[in-house]
Amino acid sequence: MRITRSTDAPSGALDLSHFHGAVSSRDYGPLEAPRGTALIVSFPAGARTHWHRHPGGQVLFVTDGSGRVGTRDDGPEALRPGDLVYAPPNEEHWHGASEPEGVSHLALSFGDTEWLEPVEE
Repeated sequence: MRITRSTDAPSGALDLSHFHGAVSSRDYGPLEAPRGTALIVSFPAGARTHWHRHPGGQVLFVTDGSGRVGTRDDGPEALRPGDLVYAPPNEEHWHGASEPEGVSHLALSFGDTEWLEPVEE
């Protein structure tokens, strides 16, 4: 899994020959992505997914609140607005809100989700 913090993603102006006005971007890095779905998902405080995986991987972009994410090997990691999480194909992981606060994220999921068992505390 790769987490890119908003503070670590380089930003800069884009080539004005392709845009009207001073457009800028923040580069979160390359993705390998087959067909997928895009969802805004909101979790109340303490809510989370079960363990799961995606055959084509998943990208999460935190938009609001305070979250957590974990893998079988690592976790949980705190997430804040502007953080981007890349779970590579078939990596088993979970994600959700912190205990004191909810979280919302944009989820780009590639391939059908394979749901597994609940996350143990």
